[in-house]
Amino acid sequence: MTYRSLPKIELHLHLEGGAPPAFIRGLAREKKIDIAGIFTPEGGYAYRDFDHFLQVYEAACTTLQGPEDFRRLTLAVLEESAANGVVYSETFLSPDFCGGGDVFAWRDYLAAIEDAADEAERKLGITLRGIVTCIRHNGPEQAKSAARCAAETKGRFLTGFGMAGAELMGRPGDFAYSFDMAREAGLRITCHAGEWGGPDMVADTLRDLRPERIGHGINAAKDPALVARLAEEGVVLEVCPGSNVFLGAVAAWKAHPIARLRDAGVKVTVSTDDPPFFGTTMTSEFDMLAETFGWEEEELRALNRTALDAAFCDAETKERIAKKLEPAA
Repeated sequence: MTYRSLPKIELHLHLEGGAPPAFIRGLAREKKIDIAGIFTPEGGYAYRDFDHFLQVYEAACTTLQGPEDFRRLTLAVLEESAANGVVYSETFLSPDFCGGGDVFAWRDYLAAIEDAADEAERKLGITLRGIVTCIRHNGPEQAKSAARCAAETKGRFLTGFGMAGAELMGRPGDFAYSFDMAREAGLRITCHAGEWGGPDMVADTLRDLRPERIGHGINAAKDPALVARLAEEGVVLEVCPGSNVFLGAVAAWKAHPIARLRDAGVKVTVSTDDPPFFGTTMTSEFDMLAETFGWEEEELRALNRTALDAAFCDAETKERIAKKLEPAA
């Protein structure tokens, strides 16, 4: 059985990381950029490990050189998402890739992305909201530029702030200024932690950055006290099982801690992270959860309800999306 047609909510999707390889190859041809080395002979993305993945990711992003490219990218990503039953998605956007952190350039990129999101909603029935992310391995000073961009463009579409990138570079507290700036502007807060770092990284992130959601967070499972804290405080985990397995953060689907975390009362959601890089879709994520853990349709629907409750959108949007999650009469 496949769950392709089941309506889904996705909270952890990197916009550039959702770029279909064929789309990036097409841009490279248009712009005469030689990035042939980042693709496999079969046409997918090629990399050796997580650090090399970051290099390939950034090489692919060199083809994205202006607002129009990001408008086209957004449409391409949302077409893939909608084809896999996604009705609401939140995507990570980085001003580092969209104008180099300059707020005036960023406004043009954001307008193009938002225009594409509105077009996709009209044509495909999928709703998108944006979360600005600073890039951890670019350092705390560059993060401040990303936070300023986020704070000055918060609105209906842009609703959150977070951090992605190489998790083991620096400590969460190094970025507290940027997160405080975003929070004071009224943005909702998430942060990648506990994908490669241990439980201490999750705990430090909770203490220093005070997010209401954690991206990945799977290594919290190694500390029962931390798991109990996550459950008690209602911190939501944006879990990406296919990504974790593909990159080797978890040895295999059967070893993934998502079921143990859920059974311990932690609020878990499911997303794809960077789907074409990791050979996954929201359909395959749901299918594998059913196959691996025996989760049935009601349990998968519960994931969506948790995700909608945790979504960084307004109450009116949540009410509208909730109707799409209801089983057909």
